[in-house]
Amino acid sequence: MKKTNLKRTKIPELKFDEKGLIPAIVQDYKSGDILMVAYMNKESIKITLKEKRTCFYSRSRKELWRKGETSGHIQEVRAIYYDCDMDALLIKVKQTGVACHTGEWSCFYRRIV
Repeated sequence: MKKTNLKRTKIPELKFDEKGLIPAIVQDYKSGDILMVAYMNKESIKITLKEKRTCFYSRSRKELWRKGETSGHIQEVRAIYYDCDMDALLIKVKQTGVACHTGEWSCFYRRIV
């Protein structure tokens, strides 16, 4: 992958959907494995930046949740990127344990083709 000029952006410049959410793709920083996809709001992004561990917004429970809070399978943030439209995040993490609630390393363990 060609390196590009990385610019830092403030949270208010990101484009959140009508519910105040933005999708976040979580990737292992060493292997490049895509671990999971979750949603974040401004508050969860601020917590993630402050604690250097992922915090997301649960659309079903309508509350914040920290990855690994009960399982111990935490994600230490190494970098956060945003896409060209500023409406999606890529979070590179050091994964402790597994990422998927099923016990799999990644939530993407099933294949169609």
